[in-house]
Amino acid sequence: MRYISSAILIAALAGCGDDAKIAQPPEALAVRTPGAQYDVVKQPSLGGTQSRGMAINNEGTVAGWSLTGAGRHAARWINGSILDLSTLGGPNSTVPWPGLNIGGMIVGISQTADPDPLKEDWSCEAGGFLPVTGLICRGFVWQNGVMRGLPTFGGTHGFATAVNNLGQVVGWAETLVHDPTCTGTMVLQFRAALWEPNAGTMTELSPFPGDSTSAATAINERGQVVGISGDCDQAVGRFSARHAVLWDHGKVTEIPNLGGVSWHTPMAINQRGDVVGFSNPDEPGDAQGEFISRAFLWTSGSAVARDLGTLPGDLFSEAFAINARGEVVGVSFGGANGSRAFLWQNGVMMNLNDLAGTKSPDVLQSAQDINDAGQITGRVRNTVTGEVRTFVATPFAGTP
Repeated sequence: MRYISSAILIAALAGCGDDAKIAQPPEALAVRTPGAQYDVVKQPSLGGTQSRGMAINNEGTVAGWSLTGAGRHAARWINGSILDLSTLGGPNSTVPWPGLNIGGMIVGISQTADPDPLKEDWSCEAGGFLPVTGLICRGFVWQNGVMRGLPTFGGTHGFATAVNNLGQVVGWAETLVHDPTCTGTMVLQFRAALWEPNAGTMTELSPFPGDSTSAATAINERGQVVGISGDCDQAVGRFSARHAVLWDHGKVTEIPNLGGVSWHTPMAINQRGDVVGFSNPDEPGDAQGEFISRAFLWTSGSAVARDLGTLPGDLFSEAFAINARGEVVGVSFGGANGSRAFLWQNGVMMNLNDLAGTKSPDVLQSAQDINDAGQITGRVRNTVTGEVRTFVATPFAGTP
């Protein structure tokens, strides 16, 4: 579901122990320059030049991915050490969403060693989350050093996005139904899924009435789930996201959007039930499924969604996370300055680079998640070398 350039019970086992942990000295990125409000630290990698933090819990643990000599691997960072979470047998895995809870349970997607018999260009690869291999992709849950594959609804592929502190996991998975609303190489219908791995259960979350497919993107501690509903389409946003939806105790309702007909995608929901994500406004190109998104905030119970706008000079934005204090983080892009991480707070969208005092050649390109203490993780790019690394930004003591 996430736009490709912005980079939107047990099937298999893969062990991963402390021998895969790498400790490197953290690299301070920002100093306390006048006006700076954050300490920013680059995190170690698994040896490659690309990594990204996608989730940060209230203990400051980070999950995401890092390149290795063998491929892209899901990873976890604690106190300057990185742990390779391995895969479900294929070459690549990742944590593509804020899929980490306070207990250290991590969810994401991984390729298996098995080729896709239908040769679909499915969400995992079509969305740019994993390199294209033609292998079957499954959602996974990683806990206590072991990666376990999550089941589907009988179809080929699955995708896990988020987990709450109760261990409930959400995402989407294919059924056996050949869906006529699919386009391109897509064949099978997919439906939003709620897994409870420790109980061994899996529940389907139905689409909005009249729609063919659904996908769940986030869940809070109250068990409220948000996601998308629409056509099978290309299985990555666009018309599969005709509606942004909320499932509350199994009942599906529509979340207000910004007025277009495509790309209405919630990304996170906090404990109050407030939702952030991205949505197309009713502007030229939307009806054709072009990606012209703006970050939005929907306050629980409100009749409308709020357009959070963009940073100056940009055309597009996406909100990825919201914490208990209502602080929102994401990315603003589509202008001469490239992608820039933002923090939205007290009604104002701010460039995180300005708040952190980052200096060229480093640019904080996206902010993927924020915890209740205000710590932020995402990706930082060195514009000279092209290296992209995971960062953690921690507010200075006393910062509001």
